Amino acid sequence: MPLRLEIKKKLSARSDRVKCVDLHPQESWVLSALYSGNVYLWDIETASLLKSWEVCDLPVRSCKFIARRSHFVCASDDMHIRVYNYNTMEKVKEYEAHADYIRYVEIHPSQPLLLSSSDDMSIKLWNWENNWECTTSYEGHAHYVMMTRFNCKDTNSFASASLDRSIKVWGLGSAQPHYTLEGHERGVNCLDYYPGGDKPYLISGADDKTVKIWDYQTKSCIQTLQGHSNNVCAVLFHPSLPVLVSASEDGTVRIWHATTYRAETTLNYGLERAWSIAAAQNSNSLAIGYDEGTVLIKMGQDSPVSSLDKHMGKLVWANNNDILTASLRGVSADCVDGQRVPLVSKDMGSCEIFPQQIQHNCNGRFLVVCGDGEYIIYTSQALRNKAFGSALDFVWSAIGTGDYAIRESLTLIKIFKNFKEDRTINPNLPAIEKIFGGGCLGVKGADCICFFNWNDGAFLCKIDVSPMHVYWNDTLDLVLMSCEEQMYILSYNPDAIDQSEESDPFELQHEVFEKVSNGQWVGDCFLFSSNTGKLCYVVGGNIMTICHTDNGNLHFIGFLPKEDRAYFIDRSHTVTSYKFLLNVMQYQTAVVRQDFDRANAILVQIPESEHSAIAKFLEMQGYKDVALQVSRDTDHKFDLAIELNQLDIAKQLLEEIPEKDRESSDYATKWKRLGDMALSQGNIELAEKCALEASDLPCLLMIYTSNANAEGLHSLANDALTKNCLNVAFIAFLLLGKVEACLELLVNAKRIPEAAMFARTYLPSQISRVVKLWKQDLSNTSKKAADALADPEQYANLFPDYNIALKVEAMFKQNRNMKIPASEYLSAKDDLDLDLIESFKARLQAGEDMTPPVPADNILGQDDDDLGLDDDLSEEISAQPALTNMEDDSAIVVDDDDPLEDNIDDDLKDPSLQKSPAPDTSLQDEADDILNDDFNDDDDDW
Repeated sequence: MPLRLEIKKKLSARSDRVKCVDLHPQESWVLSALYSGNVYLWDIETASLLKSWEVCDLPVRSCKFIARRSHFVCASDDMHIRVYNYNTMEKVKEYEAHADYIRYVEIHPSQPLLLSSSDDMSIKLWNWENNWECTTSYEGHAHYVMMTRFNCKDTNSFASASLDRSIKVWGLGSAQPHYTLEGHERGVNCLDYYPGGDKPYLISGADDKTVKIWDYQTKSCIQTLQGHSNNVCAVLFHPSLPVLVSASEDGTVRIWHATTYRAETTLNYGLERAWSIAAAQNSNSLAIGYDEGTVLIKMGQDSPVSSLDKHMGKLVWANNNDILTASLRGVSADCVDGQRVPLVSKDMGSCEIFPQQIQHNCNGRFLVVCGDGEYIIYTSQALRNKAFGSALDFVWSAIGTGDYAIRESLTLIKIFKNFKEDRTINPNLPAIEKIFGGGCLGVKGADCICFFNWNDGAFLCKIDVSPMHVYWNDTLDLVLMSCEEQMYILSYNPDAIDQSEESDPFELQHEVFEKVSNGQWVGDCFLFSSNTGKLCYVVGGNIMTICHTDNGNLHFIGFLPKEDRAYFIDRSHTVTSYKFLLNVMQYQTAVVRQDFDRANAILVQIPESEHSAIAKFLEMQGYKDVALQVSRDTDHKFDLAIELNQLDIAKQLLEEIPEKDRESSDYATKWKRLGDMALSQGNIELAEKCALEASDLPCLLMIYTSNANAEGLHSLANDALTKNCLNVAFIAFLLLGKVEACLELLVNAKRIPEAAMFARTYLPSQISRVVKLWKQDLSNTSKKAADALADPEQYANLFPDYNIALKVEAMFKQNRNMKIPASEYLSAKDDLDLDLIESFKARLQAGEDMTPPVPADNILGQDDDDLGLDDDLSEEISAQPALTNMEDDSAIVVDDDDPLEDNIDDDLKDPSLQKSPAPDTSLQDEADDILNDDFNDDDDDW
């Protein structure tokens, strides 16, 4: 039967002619040497150009990775070899190696050695630990030497291919060839050694359009492969698959069976001539270099061929045709998550077919090996043949030990009972794409899946989804179907079929949007690995992440309940494990089933280190009150307490936070959250504490103003000044009636224009002082603008009712601490719109006594002259109690003895009264003069 290797193109990158390609052994990179003199590094995963190097102006004919040094080496037609660091892109070494074009470079698999072959008919050996010194030169060919390859079995020998139609085998210690293989009718372009140790084979390709397989022990040609219509440029034995590959100038790449030498398939991507092919160890990839670019394909499945018996803990895997086994029981007890599990492998024997699938049956007594369109059933202990046959697909039943089904063709399925054929099923589908085993037989069509009964082959139902995998739990009452972008979890009730023929035994439980790479049911939890490298499980329709695997090439093989570990394997058959407690999944299963008694019994067995993860699961299930009790994560408990309105618990959690952790912004944020919740519930006392702990000054301002807490406002104002939160301090002082403090705050903040406007409104006695400061500050920018500012001491005519304003200010200072009961708000609120100047004048004209009364009470219990400020600001305010007259230097002090009342009547009679002569020009004229000087504009309309 032919090999059933699915071929997928992963990279197709257009470029100039590619003379050589190479694959990185660990990274998903392809290196391409171009005829144009460049070297390109392609990323396979993103299908994009990662880096490029301009090597020279002549063709680069060969390039190779030196992964253990993070270098690559390339050879070009200028006879130079160059070495680059592919991480830093710097050139490490360049030297002239030959007297003619260099055709190929070959890296020793373990030693610091490099072979170069050239058109000067020589081969040279270079040692990079000796500064790339040429240690040996090999001569013996009569024409161009096209390629050299080290023997994988004996790395002290290598072979060379030449256009003199011969292949020579050399030893590193001798400059003379050991022997010569002849048989090609024209020049030999390429060769490769068989990578395994069981066959002493060598393959070669030549200009005679043939591929020959040689036995280098008997020195004879054992097979000649024909099929190409032009020169064969590249050949190789694939290191991981039982195929050999040849590339030709006819534009095709042919894949041959490595055992039967049968032509399996021919690839032609329409990119003209194929020049080079490359493969990497433990990879199913193949890179191809063409005239018009680089192509990378993957042959077969990405995951290694393996199966884990969860009952016995035995792992079985295939290495080429060999079947090996190892026990996982007890070997991973001391393993760290993500580290290699030490295994003692046992060779069970060789399989007659190339394994592409290994699968244990439901109880682990038998295993099946599928490949090449055939299947062989073995006993799992001794690999004894139990049954065999031809099939496109094979699946086990979850009911009987020897029950299974095969897909014989695109339209026919056979069911076997106890290893004997029982019945045939011909589903009413255009074509059967795949079959699935488990509790029912699943048959996948183009856009649906049909389920059949194992016992009688009866049709059960049809579901309009196209799954990639189907997984059944142990009790066969849950089934998960994994599709391209999501998974569907369904319950299965076989009794529904007996009750009604029209009833559907499957019922959708959950739809989860996650892509499954491989998985396993553990109770009612589905444990799986995703394509993004995560190990997760689904319970109750919710995805819980266990860990992130560091290696994206790991493949999940199963979970062993007795070990409490999930196991992964990579293509090199290295096994790693991650710990996951079974009782955690059992607890979550009990919660999903609402069996809380059992859940509580299991919870006491679970370590406290897992309680926080359990609490998150409980929260997603809607049991937030239980989650609050179970969680050990302070942050999570606080969030739950807030959601459950448990403000006392949230407060207690915050008070228990250590002092060293209280400086973080997260600490303040939590207090703010708690304070917002307290405000929403009317708990003002708690809200005030939260605002104090969080230093939330705006919130404190709102609280203190809402409940008329003057003492709190006083403390808030001083605190705001200390923390340089001037806007809050200003509002607090203003609400307290401490206008002097507001004024000094503006002056100290260098907001002198605003201070002048504030003084004009609230403190006319301070206008002159602030104007002097304003002039002094403004004179640094424009002296004319500073001179244009009017001082009421000099130009009283420009400040109407100035004397009355001083008297009103004095009355305000004497009455500002009087209490107004809240019950009088309706009548007192209209006083906010009063024009005090006009009211004062009207009452004077009516002959009322306007002497300010002494306040009966003080809201803060302080003297009237006490501003309630901090010491520095109090001293600053008290240090400036009077204004100095610019003309006579006499102090003008505003107090109750100031004869303002005598001047008020004169002010009413003569509004143009002024203390000194008015300036000759008006303010408008002075402004025009400034504009004319500063902006060269003589327009009076400014």
